[in-house]
Amino acid sequence: MNRDASRIADIGPQPQSFDIERATNANLDYRSVAWSGRYLQVTLMAIPVRGDIGLEAHPETDQFIRLEAGKGRVRMGTSADCLTFDSEVSDGWCVIVPAGTWHNIANTGTVPMQLYTIYAPAHHKPAKVQATQALAASDDDDRPADWSVQPHQEADKHG
Repeated sequence: MNRDASRIADIGPQPQSFDIERATNANLDYRSVAWSGRYLQVTLMAIPVRGDIGLEAHPETDQFIRLEAGKGRVRMGTSADCLTFDSEVSDGWCVIVPAGTWHNIANTGTVPMQLYTIYAPAHHKPAKVQATQALAASDDDDRPADWSVQPHQEADKHG
């Protein structure tokens, strides 16, 4: 399937509607920003079998994650080496990540895990597409838009 065939065009802080379940399940990229607003952002993610989103903490960003397909294991905690929250999740489940919480979701299933996430405030460059986790990790051009409302910009932490 062509990666661009079903991509949602991020039109910035303009009114938008789309079938989020269909778009999430059609997404083949590790991360694809679907909509960027002044105060929040929607991204679609595809996590390969035995892959994960990567251990991280967003000091000033609350995050909502919903699985549309697949199953996984979510772990969260107060530090990278103290992940006391541990839960199995699958299609239809959501994960709420408070700002500053270390978190990771690993794909424990036999198919790619399809999910979308809502960041508040916006966390990525509008319309940013990163085909793989490795490309996302090495991307030096992935900052929220200047027009988005941001806190004082404490850097994200990665495990």
